[in-house]
Order: sequence, then structure tokens, then C-alpha cells
Amino acid sequence: MTTIYDIAIIGGGPGGIGTAIEAAVHGVENILLIEKADNHSSTIRKFYKDNKRVDKDWKGQTVDIEGNIPFMDGTKETTLDFFDQLLDEEKIDTAFNTEVENIVKNPEDGLFLITTATQSFKSKAVVITIGKMGKPNKPSYKIPPSIKEYANFNLDKCSEGEKILVVGGGNSAAEYAYELADENNTVTLVYRKEKFSRLNPENEEILKSYDGQERLRLRMNTDIISLENEHGKVKVNFNDGYYTIYDRIIFAIGGTAPIDFLKKVGIEVDNEGKPIYDEHYKTNIDCMYVAGDIAFNTGGSIAAALNHGYHIVNSFLRRSGKIYAHTDKVEEFLKNNPSFRH
Repeated sequence: MTTIYDIAIIGGGPGGIGTAIEAAVHGVENILLIEKADNHSSTIRKFYKDNKRVDKDWKGQTVDIEGNIPFMDGTKETTLDFFDQLLDEEKIDTAFNTEVENIVKNPEDGLFLITTATQSFKSKAVVITIGKMGKPNKPSYKIPPSIKEYANFNLDKCSEGEKILVVGGGNSAAEYAYELADENNTVTLVYRKEKFSRLNPENEEILKSYDGQERLRLRMNTDIISLENEHGKVKVNFNDGYYTIYDRIIFAIGGTAPIDFLKKVGIEVDNEGKPIYDEHYKTNIDCMYVAGDIAFNTGGSIAAALNHGYHIVNSFLRRSGKIYAHTDKVEEFLKNNPSFRH
């Protein structure tokens, strides 16, 4: 409580890291990054398989880097190393294993009071970039406890030679399906609708190609009504009256934006539960911003989230009326540490 931060960032994903680094590059002195997990980039750590490619232009999105972080193609590991070094190099306070319970703006001094279970912080501006994949959507039907080990929401526990059902119709489901097929698994992708409506063209083309080569099977216009334990395997009962036994089932049915939290802190949301913001990414609360998937539906694009941080910092500096000396700290760091330019 003795330090009044210039910017406090809620969420340690790419949008949060981008905001923190851009603020440091522009000379902002007091920066706080709060993350409820035990380290930054928890979504990448949890949902990305080891050695998974991480592309700047992800899922067909061509994104030009607008700020000072020269993000490039790499892997899960090189991306995490890159972010580690950026955060280590700059003077940014971090609070990991810290979940924010509420944010209240004091009308008298204009400062935000950020409260957690054990401590509080004060800041002149707040950026909420908590993403929407921290809690993946779960199916409406029950997952029997005896087979929960084989009902997953990512690829962490998958191996080779399994018979796997992937559930979902979005890009994550498609990528899970053909990545598993490439690893000698027998894969079926089930989607409740007759046609895909949310796939980017590249993923849709790959799925159709794999289906045509019988490398994976598409089961469209089919829904699941229940799961059962069949001698230690997953018995899936479909709404067409048939059932199939699988070694594993992977759910990729999206994540939900934390609407309750947004409403609690006073941010106005639209009919879909997305926060309302202006062209400078500011919400209805002065000096409270949003970034990343929670607001912009970037589909997980790291480069796009980094750009959000750049624009938010510039907006904050213009609104605060402060002029900070711009430096090329990030570029200078990368020149001195070429192994982290991936």
C-alpha cells in the first residue's frame, strides 16, 4: 500500500506482458503485473503441448507488430523463454499466485484500490487482460469420476496409438484433431452442427483433406447425450442412437469470459457479455482498460495481444498528460541476447 503504481495489470498472458513491457519501454516507473497462477503465460503452459509451434501469424491472421516487442515464430518453449527474459530485464513488480477479488476507484483521489485475499494495491490505471480460456467450457452432461482421467480439455495427457474423440467445432478442436492424427492416433471429431461456421480457411481445408485421406473422421450433426465407464474406457452415447468406445475424449468447446468479474468491478458489457470499450481500449471507467481475448476475440493471437498493450500504454500516457522518454530497451536487450530472438 506504500507504493502507488502508475499501471496495474491484471493477468499475466501476452496482453498483460505486452502492456507491462511497453510501459517500461516508455519510461513508466511503477508497474505491477498480477497473475493468479504461479507464473506468467499460464494458458500457454497449460494448453499448449510441448514443442508446439507458436506463430506470429496465427490461424490465418496476418498481424504486423506495432509496438516495441519484436515477436517472431517459435515454439512453446522459446516463447516462454522470450517472455521470461523480457520480464527479468525490466523493473516490473510481479505478484504471482494472486487472484484479484475486486477493483474499486476512489472518486476523491482517482486511484484504484485492487484487493486480493491477502493484500491490496493502489494504482492510477488498471488494465484487465485475464483472457477467457482460464476456465474452459464443460459439457452439460456428467463426466463420471471414474473416467475423468481420460476426459481432458487439452493435449497434455495424450500419447500415440489411442482412439480419441475430439468434441467441438472451432479452431482449437480442429487443431487438436489433426495434431493427434499426425501422432498415429485414431481420431474422430464430433460437432453438433451440420457445417463448420467458426473455422479459418486453413483449418477447414486441413480437416477436409485429413477426412478424405481417412486420417481422421468427421462426425457432423451429432451430439453427445452421455458418457459411461466401459471397462476403464470412455463409452460415448450419441443422439443418433449409436455409441462408441474411446480411449480418451478431448473437449475443445471454448472458454467463457469472466462476465461476473467484469460486472463486479463496474465495467459495462454488451448482450454477449463482452466489455464495452472505446477506440483507445478504455472502458466506461476512466483509466480502466481491457486487452486480449477477453475483449477483442483475437482467437489466441499473441501478436495481436502484444499490440493491444502498445496502444493502451500510449492511450494512458496521452490521457495522463505525462511525457516519458522513449527508449529502445527491448531491441537493445535482444541485440545483446541473440539466443532469445526466435
